[in-house]
Parts: sequence; C-alpha cells; structure tokens
Amino acid sequence: MKNLIRNKHFYYMFFLDAVIIAAVYLFSNYLLLNGAITPEKWLNIKWTLLFIIPIKLVCFFIFNLYRGMWRFAGLNDLINVVKGSTLASLIIVLTILYINHFQGYLRSVFIIDWFLTILFIGAVRIAVRLALTNNVSSAWNLKRYRKMLSNKRLLIIGAGAAGEKVVREILDNPETKVYPVGFLDDDLSKQGKTIHGFSVLGSIEMIDGMGDMFDEILIAISSITGAQMRRIVSICERTGKRYRTMPSLGELIDGNTSMKTVRDVKFEDLLGREEICLDEKAIFNFLHGKRILVTGAGGSIGSEMVRQICRYGPQGLALLECSEFNLFQMEMECLQYFEAIPIKSYLSDIKDKKAMHNVFSDFRPEVVFHAAAYKHVPLQELNPRETVYNNIIGTRNLAETAKLFGVERFVLVSTDKAVRPTNIMGATKRVAEMYLECMNGDTKTRFMAVRFGNVLGSSGSVIPIFQKQIAQGRPVTVTHPDVTRYFMSIPEAAQLILQASVMGTGGEIFILDMGKPIKIVDMARDLIRLHGFEPDRDIPIRYIGLRPGEKLYEELMTEGEGIVATTHENIRVIRGNHYDFRQLNGLIDDLVETADTYNDSAIKDKLKKIVPEYTPQ
Repeated sequence: MKNLIRNKHFYYMFFLDAVIIAAVYLFSNYLLLNGAITPEKWLNIKWTLLFIIPIKLVCFFIFNLYRGMWRFAGLNDLINVVKGSTLASLIIVLTILYINHFQGYLRSVFIIDWFLTILFIGAVRIAVRLALTNNVSSAWNLKRYRKMLSNKRLLIIGAGAAGEKVVREILDNPETKVYPVGFLDDDLSKQGKTIHGFSVLGSIEMIDGMGDMFDEILIAISSITGAQMRRIVSICERTGKRYRTMPSLGELIDGNTSMKTVRDVKFEDLLGREEICLDEKAIFNFLHGKRILVTGAGGSIGSEMVRQICRYGPQGLALLECSEFNLFQMEMECLQYFEAIPIKSYLSDIKDKKAMHNVFSDFRPEVVFHAAAYKHVPLQELNPRETVYNNIIGTRNLAETAKLFGVERFVLVSTDKAVRPTNIMGATKRVAEMYLECMNGDTKTRFMAVRFGNVLGSSGSVIPIFQKQIAQGRPVTVTHPDVTRYFMSIPEAAQLILQASVMGTGGEIFILDMGKPIKIVDMARDLIRLHGFEPDRDIPIRYIGLRPGEKLYEELMTEGEGIVATTHENIRVIRGNHYDFRQLNGLIDDLVETADTYNDSAIKDKLKKIVPEYTPQ
C-alpha cells in the first residue's frame, strides 16, 4: 500500500480514471437528453458526480486496477474493470433509489454509463499497453524498426501456446535481441494464419528452402514425443543453423515460459517422456511438517530427492553423506534456495552402526529415504567386500536403527539390477530388498523399496562420458552393439519415488515405469548429432566389449513376482515374499565373515545362497 501511494504513476492513473468517469456520465446524460441539459438537470448532474466519482474509484481500487502494470494489461484486467464498474453501478443505483426514489433521474442513464465506463476504462488500458509494447512502438519509430530487423532473426517451430508465449515475451521485452520471422507448423489449420502479426509460413519440412530468412531456430512445442523431437532435430540439422528448444514444464517449477530459459536440445528431449502427474495433495500431506532424513544426500538421486522434498515444506531435513565435498555442495544449495527449512548435515557412513544411532538420536527422523549405495558395476565387481558392507550392512544398520527410533516410513532406493542379478551390485541390492521385506510386521515402521533403472546425467552414467569423448574429438566407446538400458531423468525418478512412498503400506517393492529400453549405440549416435557431428564420419563409434558384471539387457521384474498395477499409471507394485528373518540374518552374518576374507569367489558363493537367481559371470 505504501509503495502504491509513493508511486507517481498511481496518481496519473487515478486522475485519468476520474476524468473518464465524469466524462462518461456527462456524455450518457447528453445522449438521452439530446443535448438539451436544463440548468436544473445540470445542477443535478454536478451533485451526482460528487459521489459517483469516488464510489467508482474505490471499487476500482478494491479490484486491484491500480496495482497492475498497464504495459502488461490483459484479459484479467478487463474482467476486473467489469467487476468494479458493475459493483459501483449497483451501489450508485441503490443509493439514489434509497435517497429520492429516482426522482429527477433517467434510469437508462445508469445503464449507458455502466457500459461506457467499461468500454473507455478498458480501452485506455489496452491502448497504453499497445503504445508501450515493442511491436507498436517500433512501428511508430522507424529507427527502432530498423534496429529490430538488425537483431538475430528467429524462426519458431510450433504455432501453439508455447510459440505464442515466445513471441509475446519478445514483443513485451524490448531488451530481447531477437526478431521472430515467423512460424512453421505441420497443422494445416494453422498455416497461413498469424500470431501477434507474424505468419505461420508452412510446414516444418519447408525449412530447407528458407535458409536466408533466419539465423536461429527455436523449437517451441509444449507436448512432443521422442519420435517427433528426433524428426524435428534431424530437419533442423540439415539447415546448419543453431537450434534450441523451450524447457519442459518439469524444469520450470512455476510453469512460466521465458526467453531467458531457452536452451540447447538435450538427449532427454529425444526420449520424449510425458510429464508425470503427481498426487501433490497426498505427497504434501505425507511430507509437510515432517522430519525427513535422506541418505546419500549429495549423490545424483539423493540430491534431487532433497530438492523435491523441500517443495513440500518439511519441518526439518537431515542430509546424510559420507563425501565431504558432496555434502558441502548440497548444504550450500539448501541454504541458498531453501533457507526457510531447517537443515542438518551429517558427515557420516552408513556402515557405522554407532554413528547411525547418533544421527537418529539427534535428529529423530519420521521418514527416511535411503539413497546411499555403491552403484558402479565394474568397480563393485573388483571390490565385492566393500559392496557387501555398504549395500547390505549399511541398509541393515539403517533399518534396525529406524525401527528402534519408531520411524514412520523407510524407503529404499533400489535398482533394476536386483532382478536376476549377474553382478555384485545387483545381488547386494536384492539382499537389501529382501531384508526390508522381513522388517515389516512387528513394528510401526513401514519398510518398502522402489526399483528403477538408469537415470540420465547421474555421476558415472554413459551420457557425461559420451559428451566428454565427443568434446575431445575422441571415439565414443560403446560396450556392445546390442546392449540396451532403461532410462529416465533424475527429477522424474525422484518424483516417482515420493509418489510411491505415499502409496506404501509396508513390504512392497514399487516398480517405476521406465518406458521402452534404449540401445546405447543409438543414444551415442543421437548425442553425436546433437553436438553437430555425423556418427562414423566425424566421430567414430568403437566397441570395447561388456565390462565385468554387465549384461546385454536389464529387467525391472522377474516372471512370477506377482506384479500388479497401482492407482498411478507410472508405478506398479510387487508384494514381496516373506523370508525367515532369523535365517536371512544368519546368512548375512555368514556373508560378512566371508567378505572379511577378501575371497571374491567365496563372497559370490555366499551371495548365491541368499539370492538363488544370482548368476555371477
């Protein structure tokens, strides 16, 4: 309110509206009286204006007509003009009816006055917006128009809502150094039409004959499949011009599209995965006001879990991490972006049971997301003892401590490599799943696991490796021409973990929908093209053979596991088998004793006793 009063533009607007209100009322009377306003009528009009003007101004103020910026006036402002004018007219009519029963007044004057007030008050705001936009201003100013034409010429693919927002942003922001030359869209109903004065020039395939018209391409399609994006990228590459795209809704928390967020096309765009629909209310009710602990909080999945959880306003958040640098980075990010949420950082190792007891005693978490794990398959094949201690004993330490302190829910982040495992990593994660299944029943803590495949862009994943090789001009190394993997983005995985955790009642293994498996060699070729090179010509692809523990394809479930659908289309569930807790614990103790011998073959044999489907290579 104080800022509004101090703003000189507020007084200009206020005075202009008062003049319009007075002029409209005078004109309404003039029309109905055919210009024959007698001295008596004139005196009546003057006295009526003394309360009409303040009533209408107050009503306009109530409906926030003086808080918006006129250069951005839109439909919402016009709706508020209608609301303010209607309320004011009702007050005026009821006041006159109460005072003198309309003696000396023409009733139709107030109908005309209401209509003309909406017309002129709204028209002035729209006129001011048009006058201030870059489009009209540049048309009035030849010098600015020439400057606009000298800016980067932008061809927009997609004449839908996203494309319209881009052009509107350009027109409303004079500092944007681009000029839209037009749109391309395969929708025949849009071709030949205009958006904000810019034409839809034709189909996307026509881009080959338009090379001299533009300097850069922007792909502005809000909903697009992977196949469609790959086709458009292929067409754009033929032009030799730079092409970029708009971020997805998942990347923009507030959902607003801005020219500042335009980015290069990424491999994730070629996947074309649909936006996830979350039960935000259920997740909010589950996380809001809770004390939440995330293990591996500095890792790829753990750090994204922290970001997603912070959106729901937890009472406190504990970051547990054994890497000092990763923990420092995550803590700094939380302090910068989530300063309202109390953060506690624990530099600790899940293999240390006494340390875990200290963390739980200090923080008293109500929900635990266990994302800490060793995950690089070849390294774990060479270091099975460390994998057993981290993935199995670390999980057991956390689960037992969670049960001791009465944690409400414990969620293990698992992997598709636990299905018919052929490597140490998958076998140890399967043991962790089995152990949590045994923990349910005699405790209030609900233990569950969420299983999914590879995530794009995680540390050690193939995409950063491929990108580094391409940037250095070296051959891209692929293990085998037929190797396939499931992929999803890190934010998508974190969101679905939260969704699954809400649905669990204890003992479930949730399976995230990973879409279709992708050939790694196809991924390599797509990435080479995204960097502006031609596979096998500019950047060769070299096959190096499967690494220790790797298999050609991976699965998310084993036949006979009894997978069923859930209420969420991207999540399915397996009701785990009930293992003998004492027997499983004894087998794990035997495994630990064997692990301490550093005998790799013996460790694998012990794992096979616990996980019969484990077939080490």
